[in-house]
Amino acid sequence: MRILQKYVLREFLLPLTYCFLTFYGLYVLSTLFDKFRKLAEAHPKAPFAVHYFVAYMSPYVIWIVPASLLLAALAGMLFVVVVNETLTLCHGLTRTGLIFLCGFLMYWFPFFGTDASGHFGLLPLAKARIPGVLQRIALGYGCAALALHFLGRRGTLWFAALALVAYWALLVACGDYTLTGNAVLALDRALLGEGHLYGGEGIPFDPEGILSTLPAIVNVIGGYFAGRLVRERGATWETIGRLLLAAFACVVVGLAWSGVMPINKKLWTSSYVLVTIGIDLATLGTLVWLLDLRKQVAWAPFFEVFGRNTLFIYLLSEIAGTVLNLFHVGRQTLFEWLYDAVFASWAGPKPGSLVYSISFMLCCWIVAWWMDRRRIYIRL
Repeated sequence: MRILQKYVLREFLLPLTYCFLTFYGLYVLSTLFDKFRKLAEAHPKAPFAVHYFVAYMSPYVIWIVPASLLLAALAGMLFVVVVNETLTLCHGLTRTGLIFLCGFLMYWFPFFGTDASGHFGLLPLAKARIPGVLQRIALGYGCAALALHFLGRRGTLWFAALALVAYWALLVACGDYTLTGNAVLALDRALLGEGHLYGGEGIPFDPEGILSTLPAIVNVIGGYFAGRLVRERGATWETIGRLLLAAFACVVVGLAWSGVMPINKKLWTSSYVLVTIGIDLATLGTLVWLLDLRKQVAWAPFFEVFGRNTLFIYLLSEIAGTVLNLFHVGRQTLFEWLYDAVFASWAGPKPGSLVYSISFMLCCWIVAWWMDRRRIYIRL
């Protein structure tokens, strides 16, 4: 109770309330200044004025709430610095920042290029994608670590449940589940601008957006509790049973929830989170049974090679794809030429794409195998 009062009530909820009321007050004042003449002519009564400002506030919630949460979190972190708890969190926050930076630089690569007029120079940061896979991993890891540190296990479970419900409520209240009308896109456009978003969906829309990072934190929390269970109880039938039981519960709840909130990866819906956590838990339980109890380990080293340098190999795969698209063979990029000339020419379009992907993955595996043989491990 002391931790709840110290960290959640005094150092987070109070600043959150102050920030929300301040932003709402600015919204009211700006509206009054903007429509002062009309209001003066209409002479509205107090109940009508209150109803007006409450009823027409929903379009502003998508930026008022996240901005208030961010400022309240910063205020709480400032308090942590004051009481010298930064030493405990230093490693986690540093790792969060480094992983986020790696993701940002990966999307900005190759850093230099030519513009429309043919001038060579630094690629504009205004067009660099800010959200991304590594950025989401970083934020998910950092937020989950903070939740576990300050709230403990039980508090973190409550946070996970509230995060899924709150995200559902925000999607319903501030938009829909379509590509162009969802709250995730609205918030990203308002805070980041279209130039910093992923453009592969036909419009500027980022599947790793700011708002959809909230439910993604729950995936990290689920992984933490699964790993802790295996470490504390070991590779036993009890561990497998607990993992499979939790997996069944998550999948059932996720599928039931999908009746009102579709399972959607692009929006990272709460139902999608529960179903994927369930699949992950079932897979982990199966691997514990297969590797630790049955001792079927002959096939495992192939995957262990990837696991020992996961971050580096992911960066390598993304940068290699970018490099292949920088060079041209005729009118095609080298990436497209390899697909057409080496794979699709004999295997066909779809099988050729599959063989191309497997070949690309094996090239990355060879690098990972070479690094593992020489005990080169790159971690953050």
